Amino acid sequence: MTLRATVAELVREFRASGRIVIVGASLAGLRAAETLREEGFTGSLTIIGDEPYEPYDRPPPSKQVLKGWVPADHTKLPRIREVSADWRLGVAAIGLDRAAKQVRLADGRQVPYDRLLIATGTRARQWPNPAEAALRGVHTIRSRDDAEQLQKELAEPPSRVLVIGAGFIGSEIASVCRELGIPVTVVERGSAPLVGALGGVIGEIAARMQRDHGVDLRCGLGVSSLEGNSGGHVRRAHLSDGTTVDADVVVASLGSIRNVEWLEGAGLASGFWGVGCDAGGRAFDINGVVTDSIWVAGDVARAPHVLYEYQFLAMEHWDNAVLGAEAAAHNMVNLEPRYRPHLLLPGFWSGQFGVNIKSVGVPPFGDEIVFTQGSVEERHFAAAYGRRGRIVVAVAVAFDHGKWLEYYGKLIEQSGPFPPPPPGWDQPPDMKPMPAEFPDPPGPDGAPRRRPDRPRPERTDGRVPAAASLTRAPPAVRADSTDRKREGSLVAEETPWQQALRYANRANPYPFYEELRKTPVARQADGTYVLVVDMVGIDPTLRMAAQVGRVLGHLTIVGLGGGALPVNFTSPPHECSVASPYWGTLPELMEVITLAQQEKIRMLVEHFPLERASEAYRLLHHGKIQGRAVITPHA
Repeated sequence: MTLRATVAELVREFRASGRIVIVGASLAGLRAAETLREEGFTGSLTIIGDEPYEPYDRPPPSKQVLKGWVPADHTKLPRIREVSADWRLGVAAIGLDRAAKQVRLADGRQVPYDRLLIATGTRARQWPNPAEAALRGVHTIRSRDDAEQLQKELAEPPSRVLVIGAGFIGSEIASVCRELGIPVTVVERGSAPLVGALGGVIGEIAARMQRDHGVDLRCGLGVSSLEGNSGGHVRRAHLSDGTTVDADVVVASLGSIRNVEWLEGAGLASGFWGVGCDAGGRAFDINGVVTDSIWVAGDVARAPHVLYEYQFLAMEHWDNAVLGAEAAAHNMVNLEPRYRPHLLLPGFWSGQFGVNIKSVGVPPFGDEIVFTQGSVEERHFAAAYGRRGRIVVAVAVAFDHGKWLEYYGKLIEQSGPFPPPPPGWDQPPDMKPMPAEFPDPPGPDGAPRRRPDRPRPERTDGRVPAAASLTRAPPAVRADSTDRKREGSLVAEETPWQQALRYANRANPYPFYEELRKTPVARQADGTYVLVVDMVGIDPTLRMAAQVGRVLGHLTIVGLGGGALPVNFTSPPHECSVASPYWGTLPELMEVITLAQQEKIRMLVEHFPLERASEAYRLLHHGKIQGRAVITPHA
């Protein structure tokens, strides 16, 4: 029997008699189970869930259930097919023994597996003071039981509801309260509602929308403490500015926590951000090595995304749970080359205050925004987010204007330009990009982490975002005369490498080129040098750079001319970054790739034509190119 036939027989045997355990009786867990059966797996299938219920739909608890339209026990997910599973409900997994291939349960039992799928999702972050969280009337919302209890209190109704946190869930709850005629106060630590998800520009629009619907919105504040009455029911909240809010229902909408504690000591790459895995759902161990028997899916999965600089993303969206589970389940019962990647363009929707907010892409990845369709004043519009001259979010928000999302989604998948060419009609008169104004992302401790590549945007006043500057940075500050005579240099506030990546300098590079030619050799603030040349080819330029680099040390070459490639070059060893106002041309890129294959240079490809993506990724995988790669369009 050949090796191929032996492997095929092992796969058939596993499908017939293997043992698969799914931890997480969730949407992802159910869809994975259905896919396993669809793929021909007839072996033992066990599904473990800490709640006593079979998988139910998560969006309705914060919408239809709270409005009283749907009872909480009517949210069970429909079955696409019979899964014939051993359901272990109402008992949590508390440990994983990878050596023995067993899942430890809270009731003392152990469940053996051959292959394991982790789909434990997230839970609501509780109010941090346990005594205050135990007051009657204080709620979080994530589970079916959470929604059922909160709906009963809203039906009484309360004199006032206090919502702490104005993300999507908090804003939806506030919207439900106003629909029910209940007074509601929203306290948000950020500058505006939805600012963490959609940025300050959209946040300001959301703030006006909430206030127009009668919400008492207080931004830039926190809740210091909750106060109860003698009967143990919440009655008042003390805010960080010294004021108080009287409320008999408080909803803490403070985000979510990924359920990974049970994996402690298992040696997997699990932590605050989720469980690390590859694009096919295979879990990484603590050293970054792909495991052979453990997969991850749903909200808890954290995988690199090809469209977002291979950053590891954990996406808490419905379609991510479904499609990620289907890909992981398929891969669990197949071998290469039949592995299937989970390549989802993220998307979400939210209904609040009479509008639908829809998005495709990862909004916080963008740093600029432009309104492309509709009217902000009338609250039906489309907006696109960009980063480094390419569109990264499909008009992230669509207030009753979602018909354009498919068009923009295709642009994102193709790494289209930013600002994008708007389709159709209904275009605003001013399509000038502006800073998107995202706050610094939080770290595991909740404290903001400053992104070094995203300077904090400035405002002209306290509310209206200033227009983005699409011109070159202010003139560089020259060094003293001694340095200038010795080096012929200047110290730039923004490096030519950063300037070459600016949108205006790619769209119309000639003014930028002219400025660069004025100072052929420039010394940067970090001590590196920039050499400006009219490039006649990659290979001669690299040879010249090697000679000059031996004298100056670290060298950046900014190439001028049609399709030229600015090269961030260090010698020795030779390391370069390749980009271009024109994104580079295919022949020039092939020259660089050829040099990399010959191991003459090591390079980090920042931008390259889409047609060469597969070749560049292959070189990255084999270590010929050091670093990361980002798809950008070939102009």
